Amino acid sequence: MRRGEAVDAGIQRIRIDVGTVMPAAVDAMSEVERAVAASGLDQSLLELVRARASQLNGCAHCLDMHTQDARALGGDERRLHLLAAWRTAPVFTPAERAALAWCESLTLLPERGAPDDIYQTLTHHFTPAECVALTLAVVAINGWNRLAVGLGAQVDEDGARRWPGDPATSTRPRRRTP
Repeated sequence: MRRGEAVDAGIQRIRIDVGTVMPAAVDAMSEVERAVAASGLDQSLLELVRARASQLNGCAHCLDMHTQDARALGGDERRLHLLAAWRTAPVFTPAERAALAWCESLTLLPERGAPDDIYQTLTHHFTPAECVALTLAVVAINGWNRLAVGLGAQVDEDGARRWPGDPATSTRPRRRTP
């Protein structure tokens, strides 16, 4: 075995060019993202939720994207480093904790379900419309994660993100409205 061979064996590679094979799929996913963006939920909170779901799903592409997006919105580096341990880290607000617990429950739905206590805590911090928007955000990021992991989206050593549909560039499909 050559040096680095075993490590490289697990690196994500593009399998299918989603944008070419089924552009309507990317358009449909983008529509869900636009609905979430129009909800008025705090974008920094949404980036935390997207990054946490991407951690749970093992999606390097989306994790890289959403931690960079969180930083661009002024996200604190320490909070991003502590996101995987949010339950025990003192840097998250009660509303963020409720959103992250909901995100984990829905992302790990077969194992955890959507427990009433987590839902009740969520409704204490968010309006019904915000609960729907947050749920849609979790649905969307889980969908993107499954597309990226299953069909191949990668993060190159130079930090470029390659997405099926545009493998020759470091761009990604725009999933949100400005």
